[in-house]
Amino acid sequence: MIIREFRRPDINRVLEIEQKSFKDPYPVNILLDIYNLGAGFLVAQQDNIIVGYIIFWIRFQDEGHIISIAVDKKYRRNEVGSQLVFTALEIFKRYNITLIKLEVRVSNRGAIKFYKKLGFIEKKVLKDYYEDFEDAVLMERNLDKKKDNDARME
Repeated sequence: MIIREFRRPDINRVLEIEQKSFKDPYPVNILLDIYNLGAGFLVAQQDNIIVGYIIFWIRFQDEGHIISIAVDKKYRRNEVGSQLVFTALEIFKRYNITLIKLEVRVSNRGAIKFYKKLGFIEKKVLKDYYEDFEDAVLMERNLDKKKDNDARME
């Protein structure tokens, strides 16, 4: 598997994964707008097939934000999502970003568990965050270059 930058011809496969992964998927124009605005947009590719993606950006001078991440159901539990997140974290570190935030549906216990495994902590509940008025959990992770490098060596 390789992690690489998104290319425009990848959009149909990314959109397919997005639509199968989320109750309220981003439409194609939003995904392309985010990409065109300069967000980080990586894909995981295995055997010439896009199997997952992550979209992220620098929100403030020292704060990064993971906008969206999804992995094709057939490829979940194979470290694809973890590799995507760790690659995004490495990019954030290059820009001296020290805090990463994301939101996840309160009902998505699997995703919350996944993020906790990657070092994110639950900070607070955001009431009526989603269009269907479901709450979100705001999760954060501090980036410590030395600690992260030590953890990867274990």
